[in-house]
Amino acid sequence: MASTLSGPALQASRAALSAALADQPESTTTAEESLEPGEIQEVDMQAQADGIRTVFSDPTNFNVKHPLFSPWTLWFDSPATKGRNLPQTPVSAFPQTPVPHTPGVAAAQGWMEDIKRVISFDSVEEFWGLYNNIIPPSQLPQKANYYLFKEGIIPAWEDEANKNGGKWSIQLPRDKNRNNIDQMWLYTMLAAIGETFDPSPVQSDGTGTPVKSLITGVIVSTRPQFYRLSIWTRLAPSATDEDGIRKRIEGVGKHFKTSVLGFAEGQKLGGPLATEVEFLSHKDSEKKGKSAKKIVV
Repeated sequence: MASTLSGPALQASRAALSAALADQPESTTTAEESLEPGEIQEVDMQAQADGIRTVFSDPTNFNVKHPLFSPWTLWFDSPATKGRNLPQTPVSAFPQTPVPHTPGVAAAQGWMEDIKRVISFDSVEEFWGLYNNIIPPSQLPQKANYYLFKEGIIPAWEDEANKNGGKWSIQLPRDKNRNNIDQMWLYTMLAAIGETFDPSPVQSDGTGTPVKSLITGVIVSTRPQFYRLSIWTRLAPSATDEDGIRKRIEGVGKHFKTSVLGFAEGQKLGGPLATEVEFLSHKDSEKKGKSAKKIVV
């Protein structure tokens, strides 16, 4: 029977089985050799399962990794990183790695000079290892930013994956949200790496070709009076919207507002230093005034 598991899940299953079998003691006589003619070998599934240690059952000595659908990269900048080759940043526990040569790097060179690439990861375990060793947003200096983007995509409008897209964002007053911004950022990252904002990567367009997820990255920004959370998408609705992108974009925003941030769907959030959950294309972001067209959920 063909497996019904997705590729990453199937890889994790195989890795778990291999790890479990590797933990079993070796014997000079194989089980098959000890069978009587016509006897069927019994498999001790419990014994195999006992050898599997995940990050959830053994956080320090796990032997199984749970692969993500896509690898991700964390980036960081703050006033301390600007114009300095060896900045003292709150993520200094991780080695700095060079910026990848993607099509958008040259166009965004000035912007990218101050952003430091922290580390890439492609499993649940590596994500938690990273998360548990960086300073949370509530303790970051003012004007600092974390950018979590899919591997190979830089956090700049000029990147090929971003140039035709936009972003969902919400602005939250700093004094009222200092105690919950860390949880909001964690849930935003988990929704991104878990592909729950836009589940299309596990779907098909009807021809057997996987549909690319709309999500390219997520950002948290700290400012003197507010926090901002953003979700970047690779596409934005067109004037005609013949491809139905608007419906998918709106689905991302509703999931962000209700399932990730925990607000009611119709709840009004705007106020002093606060905004609704709003979508704006990157092209419209460059426009000033009322000509920019927002989608609000």
